[in-house]
Amino acid sequence: MRDTPKTPDLFAQLAPLRRYALSLTRDRGDAEDLVHDALVKAMEGERTFRPGRDARAWLFSILHNTFVDRRRRQATRAGVEAPQADGLDVALPASQDMALRLQDVRRAFLSLPEEQRAALHLVAIEGLPYEDAAAALGIPVGTLVSRVSRARAQLRAMDGDEGTNVVRFRARGGSDDASS
Repeated sequence: MRDTPKTPDLFAQLAPLRRYALSLTRDRGDAEDLVHDALVKAMEGERTFRPGRDARAWLFSILHNTFVDRRRRQATRAGVEAPQADGLDVALPASQDMALRLQDVRRAFLSLPEEQRAALHLVAIEGLPYEDAAAALGIPVGTLVSRVSRARAQLRAMDGDEGTNVVRFRARGGSDDASS
């Protein structure tokens, strides 16, 4: 009998995978397709999962690589890389100030360059340590820290000089101080 590594509970990670996929694709249907494809790859490649490794980071890495592969195929087919369309429905009642503010933050987050958005999402939203997020994206930790820092700075700049600076994405080991 062959001894195979214990596969993590893939389906327990559906919510974080869906959030990350939506952050990458900006389209619910594409995000669902991406999660499905990533889970299929994870199940097919379960032998590559090393016991003791963080299952979330492993799954995020598979999802991210699947997304990158799709983008490359699309760019090859189109001949040029086309920007993603903003197809998200973000309509909220105008009487709700906080809902409008959240809509602005969401729009600002989705307008970040893909690399910065992916890095910030994994660290600030999913709570992955820098090392795991860098491994999931296949980049050095220093590059990840730089991308998170640039993303946070860009969000602060989009927030304006109102003095309120409500846009805050606290990363592990990070700071909300604009000077850091």
